[in-house]
Amino acid sequence: MPIIKSAIKRVKQAQVRRERNVATKRTIKTAVKAFEAKPTSESLSKVHSELDKALKKNLLHKNTVARRKAAIAKKAKDSGVKLAAAKKATTAKKKPTTAKKPAAAKKPAAKKATAKKAAPKK
Repeated sequence: MPIIKSAIKRVKQAQVRRERNVATKRTIKTAVKAFEAKPTSESLSKVHSELDKALKKNLLHKNTVARRKAAIAKKAKDSGVKLAAAKKATTAKKKPTTAKKPAAAKKPAAKKATAKKAAPKK
């Protein structure tokens, strides 16, 4: 056990981070097992989501995530599962506007400086 105060704090921080990382990896493993047990588009999407979260948190390297996603996608293709298109949460559709937007207001051109120096009075 460390004696120095900052080292004690580092040990505590490392423990908290380890628990968080183990929990994230566990969710990835359970999502993968759920997909392998019953391949559906929802479970495939869940696996991709969990892998992306791990990548965002710098828990896994981007190439590791890419490799795992490719392997899962191959299994999905073999079982005939396609990734469902992401649905956007738009409740009201916007009406297309036909009116043209006004052109960006042009800034007035800078006036040329024609200031003449006044002759000093003697």
